[in-house]
Amino acid sequence: MILSSAIIARAFRVLALLATGWMTQHAVAADKVTMGFIYVGPKDDYGYNQAHSQGCAGVQKLDWVKGVEEASVPETTAVQETMRNMINLDGATVVFPTSFGYFDPHILRVAKQFPKVQFLHCGGLYTEGKHPANVGSYFGYIDEAVYISGIVAGHTSRSGKLGFIAAKPIPQVLRNINAFTLGARSVRPTATVQVIFTGDWAMPVKEAESATSLINQGVDVLTCHVDSPKVILETAERRGIYVCGYHADGSKLAPKGYLTGAEWNWSKVYTDYAGWVRAGKSLAAGTIPHLVRGGLKEGFVKCSDYGPAVGEEARKKADAAKAAFMSGTMVIFKGPLVDNGGKAILPAGKEYKQQDLELESMGWLVEGVIGSTKS
Repeated sequence: MILSSAIIARAFRVLALLATGWMTQHAVAADKVTMGFIYVGPKDDYGYNQAHSQGCAGVQKLDWVKGVEEASVPETTAVQETMRNMINLDGATVVFPTSFGYFDPHILRVAKQFPKVQFLHCGGLYTEGKHPANVGSYFGYIDEAVYISGIVAGHTSRSGKLGFIAAKPIPQVLRNINAFTLGARSVRPTATVQVIFTGDWAMPVKEAESATSLINQGVDVLTCHVDSPKVILETAERRGIYVCGYHADGSKLAPKGYLTGAEWNWSKVYTDYAGWVRAGKSLAAGTIPHLVRGGLKEGFVKCSDYGPAVGEEARKKADAAKAAFMSGTMVIFKGPLVDNGGKAILPAGKEYKQQDLELESMGWLVEGVIGSTKS
């Protein structure tokens, strides 16, 4: 049997720890914060996993932080084993299993086994009294940057037909589809957004087929919410249409057609957590918040630079919206608002602020979206 270099390296670490009698979940100097990062896909996917890896790289610039990464870990019991290894072998005192499907039951199960380790999940909702006290959740209001992408897309599109390729109709995805649509229709009230759900986070063949289908139907701007936008960006560029990125900067993949994009700035979030842990704070003690959220103003998310196809008027409109988000005056979801079946969502004068939990349980698509949450 041939052993991989990673397995051999890990085995040597185990032997070293055993030799010193130091193999505990605190196998790290008190002044060094060891953080474990787990990704469901590769670190160079121009998407979700790359954005988190860039966040790890950012926090590692602090000389008192050590980052440990494991990529392409499936949403199965495999992630439980990876978490245990990071804690027992690498000395991680805070772990970031980043994928949606890692939370229940995997994080919840391992967190009970290691009550002194902090488990932070990207996007999940912590429920006091239900979930272990050493589990927390962080996420960014990336729909703010997606809304700005919608403004640019609505301005730049010639046909007014926009396309959105999405993985699953869960609240976080629906929130982005709706924000993109509302952004586009704020500058072009007749714009439509046709959505296709692929069924999973990484389905490159189906993503390529979906992009091709939408383009063939007259869509001239594409965007997405999948783990890796790579195939969608490349298909759009090859077919000569425009595209807005997601998760990370994808401009290199579509140098002519890339308009802008919604990007994560996880290094800001991870640096905050590192500082809290170093100061001796914890989720269980209530000195680290169980729910951490932030948008453009807080530096959790950002917009890609404008591409060469973005005109001056589109830039002005997008910049004005960005300034309103930064000042805290912009509200995306405000009445009167109806879904794409004509049902009232919000009456005139009412609104959902970013922190309102109704947005984290969203199950509807706004007027202007062509598609269904049952797709």
